Order: sequence, then C-alpha cells, then structure tokens
Amino acid sequence: MLALLCAGTGPARADEAEAASAASLQARHAASQARLGRNQFQRPLVLDSSETPSAVAGDVHAVVNFPFEAAAGALGTPADWCDILMLHLNTKSCRVSGTGPATILTVWTGIKHDQPIEEASRVDLAFRVAARSAAYLRVELHAGAGPMGTRDYRITLEAIPLAAGQTFIHLAFSNAYGSLGRLAMQAYFATAARDRIGFTVLDALPDGRLRHVGGVRGAVERNVMRYYLAIESHLGALSGSPQARFEKRIRAWYEASELYSRQLHEMEQGAYLEMKRRENARRPADPA
Repeated sequence: MLALLCAGTGPARADEAEAASAASLQARHAASQARLGRNQFQRPLVLDSSETPSAVAGDVHAVVNFPFEAAAGALGTPADWCDILMLHLNTKSCRVSGTGPATILTVWTGIKHDQPIEEASRVDLAFRVAARSAAYLRVELHAGAGPMGTRDYRITLEAIPLAAGQTFIHLAFSNAYGSLGRLAMQAYFATAARDRIGFTVLDALPDGRLRHVGGVRGAVERNVMRYYLAIESHLGALSGSPQARFEKRIRAWYEASELYSRQLHEMEQGAYLEMKRRENARRPADPA
C-alpha cells in the first residue's frame, strides 16, 4: 500500500515542479521588462554570463514573435535541433539517433571554414524533453565531453507562452574545463583571439570607448548569442518546402549575426552560404 501511495505522487510532483518552473520563468520575464525594452541589441533580449575557475556560462532571455505552440513543436523535436545547431559556424554536421530517453544528437564541430567531416571533432549530445505542456517547455542537451577539450557541455531551452502570439524563451549554454584546458584557452585568447570581445560592457576608457568582456567569458557570450539567433532564424523559416526553409534560415542567421558584426563577424556572406550548403548536402542520414 505504501509503495502504491508513493508511486501515485510521482505525476503530481512532476506537475508541481513543471508549474514551479513555468512560474519562475514568468517571474523572470516580469523582472526583465526594463532590460528587454531598452538594450544594446535593439530587440527584446537580455544576455548575461558568468565565469569561475573551472566553468563558464551564458544565458539569453528573449521574446520571440512566434506562437508558443509552433515554437514548442519545433524546439521540442531533435531533428529541428540538428537544423538549429548546423547554423553555427563551427558545426560541420549533425545526426539524430535513438528515440525517447535514448535520443542522441551526434554533432561534428571544427574550424570556422569548410572542413571534411572526417577531420572534425565528434560530440554526442543526449537530448531530453524534460517538460512539455500547453504552458511550458524545457529541453536539455548534455554531453560529458564537449568540443575543444571541454566537459559537462550543456544547452538548455525553456519557453512559456505570452500574449499576442509571442513566446518568452530562456537559452542557457555552459561548459566546464580542467586546468590544462583553461591554460590552453587563456593562451589562445591572449594571442590569436586577443581582439575578440563579447557583449558585456565592463567600463568606459578615458577616450570614451567602451571596454567589453573578452577571453573565455566573451567566447561563451558569442556562442550563446549565435545559438539564440539560430533558434530565431529556424522558427522564422518553418513555412515552405524543406529546401526553401534551409535557404531562408541560413540567410536569416547570417543577416542577424551581422547586426552584431563587432562580436560575431567571421566571414563574408557568400562564403558562409556556400559552406553551409556543402555541409548540408553531405550530412549523414539519420538511422532508421
């Protein structure tokens, strides 16, 4: 009898946890009104980041002009996440395998230029829809080992419906690294990437120029922003044939990224579009 009673509390507790998570995201939306209404991005978007000696994290909270039902339908689907991840400069290919709790997104990452998949690094992301209802979505992607020697690689997406057919989303991106990985990244950002910056303004220089965050924290801000723009571009291209959707989203992602060219520009539009067309053409088929 005790076992039956305990088992019966499972769904109820899950519903309570989901309702609490939705309420928490609603509270964050309410608390972010001032920052959503006026910011450097010229759109309803807030970006935050943090760094510790062993990990780095970036968060985007944003209002997107898509109904929750349509947004949740796409963002809760593994194949759509492969299409989203493929927009990033460093993603060379993506494949879905397994179903339900065993779903894996195998992602190949590499340099920011055309690269054979055989030369790219492989990351297996466990994909899980942690919660889905008419009022809340939570999707989690996690890999024990990530690209470039990182570990505990995580992407988390939450969403709730808003009035007027809009959706409020929270995108979180984080990874950890050991002492050797941190030293390697510090060396990289002190030399080849010393001029790369993120979005957070640290202070103003005597000549009036703004000093932005750099290093590993700047990198995570650029990455979480790229992933957010990929989500928005994907949602905006859901109509039409598969090929038309593909062309629409790669063009939309590039154009959106160029709005923040100081942080995100890496290559010219023609080179990016051709690279993504080649990568899409050679994507391995998802296992039956």
